[in-house]
Amino acid sequence: MAGLIKPEDIAEVRSRTDIREVVEGYVTLKGAGIGSWKGLCPFHDERTPSFHVRPQVGTYHCFGCGESGDVISFVMKLDHTGFAETVEKLAARIGYELHYEEGTGPRREEVGRRQRLLDAHKIAAEFFRDQLLSPAAAVGRQFLFERGFDRSIAEQFGVGFAPQGWDGLLKHLRGKGFREDELKLTGMFSEGNRGLYDRFRGRLVWPIKDIAGDVIGFGARRLFDDDQGPKYLNTPETTLYKKSQVLYGIDLAKRSIAKKRQLVVVEGYTDVMACHLAGIDTAVASCGTAFGSEHIKIARRLLSDDGTGGEVVFTFDGDAAGQKAALKAFDEDQRFVAQTFVAVEPSGMDPCELRQHRGDAAVQALIETRRPLFEFAIQATLRKHDLNTVEGRVSALREAAPVVAQIRDHAMRPAYSRELAKWLGMAPDDVSRAVGAAGRRPSSSASAAPSAGPSAGPASSGSPGSAFPAPRAHRRDPRDPVETMERQALEVALQHPETLDDEAWDHFGRAHFTAPAHQAIHAAMTAAGRPATGGEGAALWIERIRDEAPEPLWPMLAELAVTPLPASTPESLERYCRDILAGLFELQITARKAELMGQLQRMDPSAPAEEHQRLNRELMELELRRRRLRQRD
Repeated sequence: MAGLIKPEDIAEVRSRTDIREVVEGYVTLKGAGIGSWKGLCPFHDERTPSFHVRPQVGTYHCFGCGESGDVISFVMKLDHTGFAETVEKLAARIGYELHYEEGTGPRREEVGRRQRLLDAHKIAAEFFRDQLLSPAAAVGRQFLFERGFDRSIAEQFGVGFAPQGWDGLLKHLRGKGFREDELKLTGMFSEGNRGLYDRFRGRLVWPIKDIAGDVIGFGARRLFDDDQGPKYLNTPETTLYKKSQVLYGIDLAKRSIAKKRQLVVVEGYTDVMACHLAGIDTAVASCGTAFGSEHIKIARRLLSDDGTGGEVVFTFDGDAAGQKAALKAFDEDQRFVAQTFVAVEPSGMDPCELRQHRGDAAVQALIETRRPLFEFAIQATLRKHDLNTVEGRVSALREAAPVVAQIRDHAMRPAYSRELAKWLGMAPDDVSRAVGAAGRRPSSSASAAPSAGPSAGPASSGSPGSAFPAPRAHRRDPRDPVETMERQALEVALQHPETLDDEAWDHFGRAHFTAPAHQAIHAAMTAAGRPATGGEGAALWIERIRDEAPEPLWPMLAELAVTPLPASTPESLERYCRDILAGLFELQITARKAELMGQLQRMDPSAPAEEHQRLNRELMELELRRRRLRQRD
């Protein structure tokens, strides 16, 4: 079992990774001042860029939707990967070897082997794609054309052709330098008495990709009558390809799923293609296995399945097999918080056939006319009984009542109890009592149901034991000059701590901020201490501050760290930073002087002279400090 990645390695990966370079893989960035870049936010729709990246501090923030974080959280959110998986991916990207606690992580040779397997799959996908243009692939091109897919669509989905020979791909990969032991691990070859030979021969081939877009396996469709193999042949289980964890099309659909809060589950590769071309760009398919618990984990992560909305739509053929698959999906329904639906085409056509015969609008209409999965399950249950007899209606009630009892929406449950009473022709009170009794009985599905929230991510290294307050970040009042000055000072100190010499840092550490959120961030900065001498990166320093700050203020911290400063040259930037900090310190001096003057005015005339002298001496020192600040200007 792999152990936890060592914190120092996580920090090293974070500091060595250029966040701008990573973000530009998803977002087009343009310069927005010294050390600042901006572009259209990948987390919400917008016309004017409000998404800012500061490579120097390793942070991003969107001023439109409030999303913020570092390079690790960015990749996690965009690729929908887990924390450890993301760190390992970024580490591999920069060639950094991770170390693990409480166990062992993947060894260097294992990481290298995985990359070799990924490279082999990528080259194989290119080989198959090129072969689709060969004369031998005419039957494959005809298959696609008859289903409404032209050459551009085939290229869009990476569809290819495996030649009929025994070693076309084998020779190609050997020519690229892959060894026998590596080829055996790919799952693309079978082994006989004479050695390895191509697993896929004379078939249309679809590359199956993981959520990050890497090819990890293939699905192949039989084309020739003399092919005695199954209609569809997939890559067997390998270190890369785990069919219970793979969804075809997830790499294309992931962003739309997250944005639209919808996941459409279809049955085949051509169904995924048809749905996407018809505008249903949230469609995916399981690969050679039923949609199960591991797929649900992926879906919940993409949907942010936390009870705030979202829907999963299953499409099935209208035949008996399709109904059986729908009922199996209902067995897994309780693992979701999102609402689950089923879309069944009455004539039995799948989405590919529907698009082929009736066009894109018919595919869209199929999804739009979806029905709640529990309604489908109830009616499917009733169809198994003879409702023309008393015995049939009673047995139907006994079987259907637990289905109604499983409906998570408490407001919907009574309504469907009344519907069930109509369908059965029974008294509503009798049906309601049966549903209530079924709901009180423990069931295996209920015990397997998840908590309302999504699975917890990695434990935060933030400040669960922090003594600092955790006020909510609030929208600042631009009319309040004190609050504006405090905010600007935090921006300067976070983004350019080098502008604070020893004396200035001492003054900054003693400063008092009036806004509770500002004070909490200032306290976290003080607790984190100054950036370490010897060149500690700004990103690492920001991370130390983040560890000390209350979690509700992390977005605000990111925003302060990326807000563009109003300066166009290094000289004007230095001047701006100095002026802002001087303004803060003078503000603090003025406030302290007013406090001391109030003490003097309230002081009893009979108080010791030494106390008068102490207060006056401090007032003189404050005035001298204020003059020195102005002289620096």
